[in-house]
Amino acid sequence: MKMKSPINIGVVGATGMVGESFLNLIEKRNFPFGDVRLFASERSLGQTRKVGDKEFPIEELSEERFHGLDVVFFSSGDDISKEWAPKAAQAGAFAIDNSAAFRMSSRHELIVPEINGARIPANPTIIANPNCSTIQLVMALNALKNFGLQSVQVASYQSVSGAGMAGQKELADQLLEDLKKDNPIEDASKTSSTFGKTPAFNCVPKVGSFDEDGFCSEEVKIVNETKKILELPDLRVSAFTVRIPSWNSHAEAVWVELEANVQRDDLIAALRDHAGIRVKEELTAFETPRELSGVNEVSVSRVQKDFYGTNRWRMWVVADNLLKGAALNGIQIAEYLLSRDS
Repeated sequence: MKMKSPINIGVVGATGMVGESFLNLIEKRNFPFGDVRLFASERSLGQTRKVGDKEFPIEELSEERFHGLDVVFFSSGDDISKEWAPKAAQAGAFAIDNSAAFRMSSRHELIVPEINGARIPANPTIIANPNCSTIQLVMALNALKNFGLQSVQVASYQSVSGAGMAGQKELADQLLEDLKKDNPIEDASKTSSTFGKTPAFNCVPKVGSFDEDGFCSEEVKIVNETKKILELPDLRVSAFTVRIPSWNSHAEAVWVELEANVQRDDLIAALRDHAGIRVKEELTAFETPRELSGVNEVSVSRVQKDFYGTNRWRMWVVADNLLKGAALNGIQIAEYLLSRDS
């Protein structure tokens, strides 16, 4: 199907953090939108959201309202995506889904446009948007793919925005409460309704839910999605995910074992030449989650050979989880559709 500009857009979960990011990016990137239909839960009905110079009402989901839309962005969780994304595709729209519902389905593509945009289907269907932590990791790994990826170990340090508005509010409330005390961490058993244990002045080695083997769902996503996106089913990937008390953007410490015996200059050049990556070339220079909040690119720094192993390297990878880790990647998929058809 050939897409024509302007594009009629739907956003499911329009009042959430990722949904709001979709709307901001549509305006900031001058995305050629026509009609905009915004969907959210009942408690948001009656509200409006501004896109460009127009106000659009929040609507309740219905199959009829998908008709006439070219692209529908989903950011409302697995259950809603499973029910409604197929209906959007059946109505003739590309359903770009930010949930985990279709990521590992053999019938659906898992897309990071800078890596595998050529795999975006030609006709309306469901396109899966990868997990936020996976996207920034595979951007760096894909730059090094020609050197032969043997194994990958990653430890993530994930901001509370990964849990949405509720996560940020809970951290802010807990910090304000704790700072009133002489000893902010005197209550060591303090819990959190969002994270289990409070992230305030803390690190929580659990992102998502535990499976029967003790792995977090976020860790499993990183392992499986990385192999699918890079089309390396035998790549050895190990992930350990941690929630930290930062506001926005995720960071990752990454160890990569390569087949080729390369020089640091070769790695830096490969990273620098990859679309969507910014590199700090000096050994001691780096960027933090706070600095990457609101930035579209993935930052890679502290690239250096590890203590052990001839071809083993380590690096620091940071990205805004609401932008490249979610909404921006989805918008780029839609932009790819437009550029391909033009």
